[in-house]
Amino acid sequence: MNHAVIPAVAVLAGALALAGCISDSDTPKPDFPLAILHINDHHSNLDEASATLRLATDASGTRSNVSVGMGGFPRVVTAIDELATRHGNVLKLHAGDAITGTLYYTLTEGKSDADLMNEVCFDAMAVGNHEFDAGDAGLRSFIDDLWASPTCRTPLLSANLSLRAGSPIGSDGVRPAVVIERGGERIGIIGLTIADKTQNASRPDPGTRLLDEREAAQREIDRLHAQGIDKIVLLTHMGYAQDQALAAQLSGVDVIVGGDSHSLLGDDSLRDYGLSPVGAYPTVAADKDGNTVCIAQAWQYSAVVGELEVVFDGRGKVKSCGGQPHVLIGSTLGTLSGDALTFAQADLARQPALRVTAPNAQAASVLADYTRQVTDFGAEPVANAQTNLCLRRVPGTARDGSRSRLAGCNDDPHVIAHGGDVQQLVAEAFLRQGQRFGGADISLQNGGGVRVDLAMGTVTVGNIYTVLPFKNTLVALDMSGAEIRAALEDAMQSVVAGNTGSYPYAGALRWQVDLRQPRGSRISALEHRNAGGSWVALDDSARYRVITNDFIADGQDGYTTLGTISGERRTDTFLAYADAFLRYALDNPVLARPATADFSTQVFIDTP
Repeated sequence: MNHAVIPAVAVLAGALALAGCISDSDTPKPDFPLAILHINDHHSNLDEASATLRLATDASGTRSNVSVGMGGFPRVVTAIDELATRHGNVLKLHAGDAITGTLYYTLTEGKSDADLMNEVCFDAMAVGNHEFDAGDAGLRSFIDDLWASPTCRTPLLSANLSLRAGSPIGSDGVRPAVVIERGGERIGIIGLTIADKTQNASRPDPGTRLLDEREAAQREIDRLHAQGIDKIVLLTHMGYAQDQALAAQLSGVDVIVGGDSHSLLGDDSLRDYGLSPVGAYPTVAADKDGNTVCIAQAWQYSAVVGELEVVFDGRGKVKSCGGQPHVLIGSTLGTLSGDALTFAQADLARQPALRVTAPNAQAASVLADYTRQVTDFGAEPVANAQTNLCLRRVPGTARDGSRSRLAGCNDDPHVIAHGGDVQQLVAEAFLRQGQRFGGADISLQNGGGVRVDLAMGTVTVGNIYTVLPFKNTLVALDMSGAEIRAALEDAMQSVVAGNTGSYPYAGALRWQVDLRQPRGSRISALEHRNAGGSWVALDDSARYRVITNDFIADGQDGYTTLGTISGERRTDTFLAYADAFLRYALDNPVLARPATADFSTQVFIDTP
């Protein structure tokens, strides 16, 4: 049944007095409460991850770092199941980027994600940019896996997606919007996919286009309103800042549930626990006409389930919005015991956003089958190292001369002169991955982010993930040559101060180092390998696209200049950095020390 918006009616006071009362047909509809349980950007992170919280462990409130298990899709299933019982009208939504990021995706190409998602059975999912990492056919394959369940058929939504003629996604694969009824009321859910990033940093087929997000959203809102649907949810994969900007440009939007920027929203009290919310949950904004819009996002990697509570008035307008992000953690709190454990448990109980959650048994059983496959996959050979690929953070002998565990590496003249073979290979792998996804001119990696060397002989998947064990992802930065030079000088200053892990390795960039020189003058002969393969002087005024890991892109390890690159000049790809090296090994099954001319450090002079 249609529920059109009730028009305002002007009545004369005398006529109202004669009528004596209002007829039943003019009685306003009652308020309508709706709960939206949502996740986004789980990126094939299906397992629990190890995390650190700062918890009060004594009567004075002193906070200590405590290791906890966080997230994992079986906990997501439990949380959504339990939270749903609190509400009468519930929507379960996924705001995109379900796939790409761990060995689960590398091995199953999304099937493991689909099977775990079907344990929730989401009412709708936005198409994220990474759903296109394997082209239109890759998205179609994921859709088929998601719809293989006999009891669940989650609609995939993107109102601004325009498919090429003959795309394997087909006419049934992705819809602009879906209408869902709850409690006798109809709710329109419209999907949006970030356009520029998807077009230029993922891999939709040639001819498949992502159109203007605002125009597509307003068109769908108007279409649904024309059908009498007065409750509109935008399910977006665009980013927290973009969602806020979009709300102000639209008429008729009530709720935006988003993803893409991996934003943790919540109360500032979460900072006491070592977490860093970037905004309120929910964030209350206004549309073009001044009407309330509720905006929410649920961080990343199966760690949070958002519980957004919206009340609509009888006209279909938002009357209030509230709710809570639920950070999902295990019950084991490091090695705490006795009074320290009691105080920490009490501290957790005071923070409603931290939710101790047991994994769902059925979902854990589904995941266990894939975990066995991933474990076996870790033992699979992917390449062969021609020689020992040595680890060395800093060239020379004084600062990092005993880093390698392999015979001969610590005394290898080439390693002493130019640095680690494996670090240089990783930098080349990042460059190659950056060129595949949106283009890259240069890559940059901190030497300490590469943890072990690779011995001559068979290289397995597990070896690759041991070389790069962190949950870092790749970030593309638009930088000037002068900024690149400054970033390298930042790194050298950190090295001189004693942090060997800061030492830089790069793809398509080389230099000479003299640490005897004053700060800002330690890098010279800075050259870029251009698209034609020739080495040319780096132009301080030219613009370059630099692919690097998110750790140093955030300014860590002394890379202060990188941390200043933000806004439109920074693109978070959320491609796993270890997966970039794995793909490189698969494409280059014979791994060898790069040519000396391609090593980033050509000359190294240490301090006396």
